[in-house]
Amino acid sequence: MIQTLKHYTIERTLGSGGMGIVYLARDTRLQRLVAIKVLKPELVSDPARKSRFITEARAAAAISHPAIAQIFDIDESDGTTFIAMEYIDGRTIGRLIRDGELDLIGAVEIAHQVAEGLAKAHDSGIIHRDIKSDNIMVTKEGHAKLLDFGLAKLLQTDADADTATADPAAITQTKTQDRTQTMPGAVMGTTNYMSPEQARGQALSPASDIFSFGIVLYEMVAGERPFKGDTPLDTMHSIAYEEPKPVTLVKKNIPPQLHRIITRCLRKRREDRYPNAHVLADDLKGVKHELETGTRTSLPAATRLMDWLESIKTSFPYGTKGIAIVAAALIVSAVFSLTNFQWGNLIGPAVLFFFIYRALRNRQKGKLKAFVKKVSALPEVRAIIIRGESVTVAIDKSPAKTYIRITSLLDEINEKRFLTKPITATIKDDLSDAEFHNLLKTGGVMYAREE
Repeated sequence: MIQTLKHYTIERTLGSGGMGIVYLARDTRLQRLVAIKVLKPELVSDPARKSRFITEARAAAAISHPAIAQIFDIDESDGTTFIAMEYIDGRTIGRLIRDGELDLIGAVEIAHQVAEGLAKAHDSGIIHRDIKSDNIMVTKEGHAKLLDFGLAKLLQTDADADTATADPAAITQTKTQDRTQTMPGAVMGTTNYMSPEQARGQALSPASDIFSFGIVLYEMVAGERPFKGDTPLDTMHSIAYEEPKPVTLVKKNIPPQLHRIITRCLRKRREDRYPNAHVLADDLKGVKHELETGTRTSLPAATRLMDWLESIKTSFPYGTKGIAIVAAALIVSAVFSLTNFQWGNLIGPAVLFFFIYRALRNRQKGKLKAFVKKVSALPEVRAIIIRGESVTVAIDKSPAKTYIRITSLLDEINEKRFLTKPITATIKDDLSDAEFHNLLKTGGVMYAREE
């Protein structure tokens, strides 16, 4: 273990993460305890990761807020780059949950503090990109501290920012080791806490932090995470495409306002989430006041109406397009019912609509064939099975970038569809030889690698 770094004397190891090791140290100049984070020795030779590590200090040092751990210094000693930061004497949210020491009022209080810290960071142009229960510590006095800006992305476009936040897929091809670990080289973040856009390898925004925050809030309230899978890829797929179980079904007596907050944070489309963390913090402040005073105020009628319309829009088949089609059909039916319309006149348009629909279906089939051609070219792919609108892709153990490539191709198909059902995908990377051969017997095999 390292003994000293400049004027810091190392006392013991506190923990380690995807990129760094954290030590408890004493600042011999100011005579205070600090936390020292150094880049793992095996990663020192990687310029891209080292650059991201330095970005952590720059991002966190750019903001000052009680809910964000303060950065004191960034330096290098004998080839070791390190950050000296505020030492937090407390426990992570993950530990509090596992120890059963987090009640509803405490969860909302911590969430409110973190939301305010996120709002400050976002106002400064910083995305955290790795919000998770083990990156939030709570002091003995009950103060929340958001840690680890190692994956933060500065919202700027100059050359320095481009270097510091280079495309992770081009940096390395590290395989996913564990569903709770950060996956440098494929997507940046921690699998269980990713936003849908992170799981798809898309550009991120403050809304991505809000989604990850929603997962943490769900976990604090319910004691379990909303998205789970047998493998990291299963978890990523669940985050990108599946709706979580309502928190009210997991934990009883949840205030409806809190359920509404969690649901809004976990919307798949970023534009359906909170517009910013300030609004999120204000809503949490309202729930906190209700819990502390014991009062339950009903939502205003206008808010309830907007929530109902939002739930209809997000759950209705084809979304806004589907609502528009149904509304148009109802209006046309009403007009026909109130007039002496001759229904026989609909035969021609109905036949025309039938052929248009067939053309759209054939167009989708053509896109699926192109999808099979592109995906089968990936060396990790063992087989592709298509049954109706369901696609199953069997792959070898591989980097998450393969998952991102497959799902991005499916997204292209679904974005251009009209009057056809969305294509869903299941990616299996843990099949035994027996399971693989049984899968091939189910029919619909579009590609099978010779083995």
